[in-house]
Amino acid sequence: MNYQWLAWAKRIQALAQAGLEFSKDIYDIERFEELRNISAEIMAVHTNLELDKIKELFTNETGYQTPKVDIRGAVFKDGKILMVRENYDDKWSLPGGFCDIGFSPSENIVKEIKEESGFDVRVVRLLALLDSNQHPHPPQPYHYYKIFIHCEIIGGEANNGLETNDVQFFLDNDLPPLSLNRNTESQIKMLFEFLKNPYKQVVLD
Repeated sequence: MNYQWLAWAKRIQALAQAGLEFSKDIYDIERFEELRNISAEIMAVHTNLELDKIKELFTNETGYQTPKVDIRGAVFKDGKILMVRENYDDKWSLPGGFCDIGFSPSENIVKEIKEESGFDVRVVRLLALLDSNQHPHPPQPYHYYKIFIHCEIIGGEANNGLETNDVQFFLDNDLPPLSLNRNTESQIKMLFEFLKNPYKQVVLD
């Protein structure tokens, strides 16, 4: 689908936020606040999010706006990939989430997999660094970079986390209903390609 309106709304929001961060003139500040409101109104018209909720999301952002970083673990067992069912929408995703300040990408994914699935893992290698705008995710208010890291189980056992209610392994041709904000079918199929070809080069887009 063509989400040109989303690209415009995000760009207006980013410019407004940068202006609010660096502007000193009160009239310029008013103009940038108006631009941010226009961006929120565009989002509200085209999504099922409430205008006040979108404004709250945008006003919580300060400083020069950059993409947010989302990290996901690719953990394989017997030809299947580890997935967790999210409380948020009762659909399935690779374990992971936003990168936390103070943790490296490797530390983040080890922590996320333990918290969401119960498994202890070690990092094997980076598989992909993707721009969410290049993939069929639903419209979202923020721009995300998505990191996919191959990990292998070294201990622990399947156990639900605070944000998850089930833990299972799935074949590439038998995937469950996916939490599309977090991962798409094409992304998971891509990860299985690394299982079939360990020499596959890192994907960057």
